[in-house]
Amino acid sequence: MAPFAAALAVVLATGVAVLATRWLPTAVPSELTAPERVPFLGGGLPEVHAWSRYHVRYYAMALLFLAFDMEMVFMYPWAVVFVEEGVLALIEMLMFIVILVLGILYAWREGALRWA
Repeated sequence: MAPFAAALAVVLATGVAVLATRWLPTAVPSELTAPERVPFLGGGLPEVHAWSRYHVRYYAMALLFLAFDMEMVFMYPWAVVFVEEGVLALIEMLMFIVILVLGILYAWREGALRWA
C-alpha cells in the first residue's frame, strides 16, 4: 500500500504543479514582439528552419552504430556464459557476428558508408 500511496502523491503533486503554472500570473507578457519571437542564434537570424530534416545518410550511419553497439551489449554477458557453455556459446556468437558482418557488407555495397 505504501508504494501506491507514494506514487499517488507524486501524481497529485505533479498535477497541482501543472495547474498552478496555468493559474498563477507570470512575469513574461503573453504577447511577444517580432524580435522576441526569433529563435536565439547569437544575435543573427537563422539561415535554416528549426524543423529542417537531416539527410537520409545520417539514419543509415545511426543504424550501423546501433548494430555495433548491440554487438558489444551482447558480448559482455556472452563472455560470462562462455566459460560454462563452451563450444556451443562460441558457435552461437560466431553466428551472431556473421549476421552483423553480412549487414555491414550489404551497407558497404549499397554505399551507406560513403559520406560524400
